[in-house]
Amino acid sequence: MRLKTICFALSGMLMISNMQAQETEEKSAFEFTPVHDIKTTSVKSQDRTGTCWSYSTTSFLETEVIRQGGPELDLSEMYFVRFAYPEKARLYTMVHGKGNFSEGGQAHDVMNVLKEHGMATEEAFPGRIDLTKPHNHSELASTQSAILDNYMKQRKTRPSQQWTEVLAAVLNIYMGELPETVELEGKDLSPVAFAGEMKINADDYVELTSYSHHPWYSAFSLELPDNWSHDNYYNLPLDELMQVMNHALENGYSFVWDGDVSEKFFQHKKGAAIVPQADDAEMKPQAEKSIDQAIRQEAFLSWNSTDDHLMHITGLSNDQEGTPYYKTKNSWGDKSNAFGGYLYMSESYMRLHTVAIMVHKDALPNAIAKKILKK
Repeated sequence: MRLKTICFALSGMLMISNMQAQETEEKSAFEFTPVHDIKTTSVKSQDRTGTCWSYSTTSFLETEVIRQGGPELDLSEMYFVRFAYPEKARLYTMVHGKGNFSEGGQAHDVMNVLKEHGMATEEAFPGRIDLTKPHNHSELASTQSAILDNYMKQRKTRPSQQWTEVLAAVLNIYMGELPETVELEGKDLSPVAFAGEMKINADDYVELTSYSHHPWYSAFSLELPDNWSHDNYYNLPLDELMQVMNHALENGYSFVWDGDVSEKFFQHKKGAAIVPQADDAEMKPQAEKSIDQAIRQEAFLSWNSTDDHLMHITGLSNDQEGTPYYKTKNSWGDKSNAFGGYLYMSESYMRLHTVAIMVHKDALPNAIAKKILKK
């Protein structure tokens, strides 16, 4: 699907560019001054995988642990991926191959795994056999697809259910066996107990979106190819969605961002994403288009704004002209641009190209929380 393709292609190109960072680094016309800057962990690289959904949400979880007074952790992104693949395969076969089976996913995929299986550190589950090489799921993805396709072809002959064991064996071969314990301060805890010790409760988090083809303040299954589990998102008017983002950052809460990065003026190398008024504009601070609900809706329904990529929003900054930008932690490595792997998305870009966000429910303004959580 499109998210998988863009996530995978861009991360692959940036992995190569990371090795040539000194030669390929581009100068940026943007300068940013922090307004709100939330403490987080180091920038990681998803390497040659389409798992931006896990990298962004895992970074978010690491930051949530810090926010709640816990230690700075290096959590395993691949722990969540390892559990998501077989569940995705199960649902795919249940609908006779008519669903989506790819590397792509959503923020709630991490939370769904966490709820049942907890979480692990990178040390406990690095998610690859050869630690000297970067992650690469090209062969793993095609191998899983071959197993599933073979199963689907044999439907009329009542194929054996052993395919689930075959799939698990393949995942173990490529990713390693799942850990039974996670070490914390000299103690061995189960992954579920470890999540509890870090005060991470999957039920504390909500996903929000803003599209007028569903009633406001309702929860609905957002029509995205990579919402393979058909999870629900709360629907807010655009101005209120932006209010949630700003209120969260002002009060020390980061959030996961899902949106479109295939636009001409999304330029990670130059560290910024904008919506200029002219299509031939230069990539620099300038007046931008005013984005309302109708413009946003049309972009979504026409497939001009899709869920290409997930990232982690960790702050709010102003450019040299005073325009607000959202500080965004990407998963393409800390040498992928002049901003240490971060980029800054303008308010107009956020209004137009945000598909959804995930945030702690305590970060919601009270008035909005009452409307959607029905307390």
